Amino acid sequence: MPDKLRSRFEGEIKETLARDPYGHGSVPIRDEQDRREATVAGVIIVYYVSQVVMIVTAVRLVY
Repeated sequence: MPDKLRSRFEGEIKETLARDPYGHGSVPIRDEQDRREATVAGVIIVYYVSQVVMIVTAVRLVY
């Protein structure tokens, strides 16, 4: 990911999904509420939410 896009992406993640991983227009994938898809800074991400340890892990970025 180019540096400029990465900087913008990280800034938007901190202000959106980091605060509410189920918000920011994210949608569940199939019937799994914790497997999500969202677009942040024009980047499509697929991620998992773990409520036990408060971690969001991105498994795919498309930019």
